[in-house]
Amino acid sequence: MQATVLAAQAVLLDMDGTLVNSDAVVERCWRRWAVQHGLDPEAALKVVHGRQGYATMAILLPDRPMEENHADNRVMLTEETADTDGVVPIGGAPAFMAAIAGLPHALVTSADSALAGTRMAAASLPMPVVRVTAESVGASKPDPEGFLKGAAELGFAPADCVVFEDSEAGIAAGRAAGMRVVGVGPRAAALSPDAHVDDLTQVRVESLADGSLKLHIREGRQAGF
Repeated sequence: MQATVLAAQAVLLDMDGTLVNSDAVVERCWRRWAVQHGLDPEAALKVVHGRQGYATMAILLPDRPMEENHADNRVMLTEETADTDGVVPIGGAPAFMAAIAGLPHALVTSADSALAGTRMAAASLPMPVVRVTAESVGASKPDPEGFLKGAAELGFAPADCVVFEDSEAGIAAGRAAGMRVVGVGPRAAALSPDAHVDDLTQVRVESLADGSLKLHIREGRQAGF
């Protein structure tokens, strides 16, 4: 079992798969969409995580006009926002959010504001004051724009921030932003983040007198303190 300590001024948090387990909803909605468009649902699910819906659609239907992807994405967001069945917090998320409540942190999610609010509420997690949602950016992850905006709003350099992410697109975005990345959950395990945890029970937050923080991370299955 490996222990890693990351010093930081701020943390930037993805939502789905990182703080909130919404896989049941995501899979229901995207399977339905894939079948409607004559696509293999299993193949579709391999690329949906971490990206905004229109960006996923552009990968799956590369010859389709982008305005159709944006239109479908609006419908998808409405469907996902209305469906909270099975939305629960990732293990350790409530305690983790409580530990960083007084420290600089931001939500950086590919969900829009309505979906983010619905899912955080369904998981009984507090919504960070600083948040970068789909409406805030011009490019989806893996573009680093969202993370760079989050760091700027908090007032810290990218190198002073640590990203928590679960998906390939999200981890790539964090790296492109020049930030260190903690991978959360099974999707992140094979993507060589700076540290990896099964869930947030494996992270302990230490608040320092100067306002910075240390993240004490126990890597490996069933790790604890």
